[in-house]
Amino acid sequence: MLHIFGFYKFKKLSSLEWLKKTFQDELIKNNVRGTIIFSKEGINGTISGKKRNIQKIARALKNLCKIKSFDSENNSTNNFQPFHRGKVKIKKEVVPMGIKIFKRKLKNHIEPKKWNKLIKKKNTLLIDSRKPFEYNIGTFEGSVNPQVNNFRHFPEYLKKLNKDQPIAMFCTGGIRCEKASTYLEKKGFSNVYQLKGGIINYLKKIKKNESLWKGE
Repeated sequence: MLHIFGFYKFKKLSSLEWLKKTFQDELIKNNVRGTIIFSKEGINGTISGKKRNIQKIARALKNLCKIKSFDSENNSTNNFQPFHRGKVKIKKEVVPMGIKIFKRKLKNHIEPKKWNKLIKKKNTLLIDSRKPFEYNIGTFEGSVNPQVNNFRHFPEYLKKLNKDQPIAMFCTGGIRCEKASTYLEKKGFSNVYQLKGGIINYLKKIKKNESLWKGE
C-alpha cells in the first residue's frame, strides 16, 4: 500500500537551488515519486511512497523551510505507484497566474459542512476552477467551468464577473482557488469564497447521501 500526499504552503522562500538539490536527493534516497515545486512564494507538491518515507519528506520540508504546518494537505492511499519518477522544480509561482501570494487569507475559506448551504443559494455563482477535462469527469451541481486549459489565462475569465455577485470557487486541493480569490480581492471583489481543502477534503467529510458532487 502506497501513500499519496498532496500539500501546499504560501510563504516567502529563498535558497531555492539548494532546496531543489536537497529534496531531489531526498526523493531518490527514500524512493518517493511525484513532484515538488519551489517558488519564492512557497511550495506545492504531490508525492507518493511508503508512509514512513512520505512522513520523513514532510518533516524535512517543514524543518528546512521553517514552517509549522502546510496551508493544506491531503492524504490518500493507492495499491499502485501513480507517478513515474520524483521531480523537484523551481518556478516563478507555485501555480502560474501572474500574481504572487506570500500569506493566505483564511476568512473566505468555507468548511465542507457549510459549503452545501452556500452553493444552494440562487444568487451564488459557483465556479469550477479546474481544467475542462476534470470538469467533464465530475463537478458540483450547478457549477460553471471557464473552459481554460492554461491557468495563466484564468484572469481573462475573472475580469468578466460581476463584483456584486457572491462567488464560490473550488478546485481539487484548494491552491488554484487561493490564487483566484486573491486576484479577485485585489480587483475589488468582496464576496468571494472557496471550499476549504478542495474537493478532496469535501468528499472525505461529507456523506454520500448529503453530497452535492456529481460524477466520479
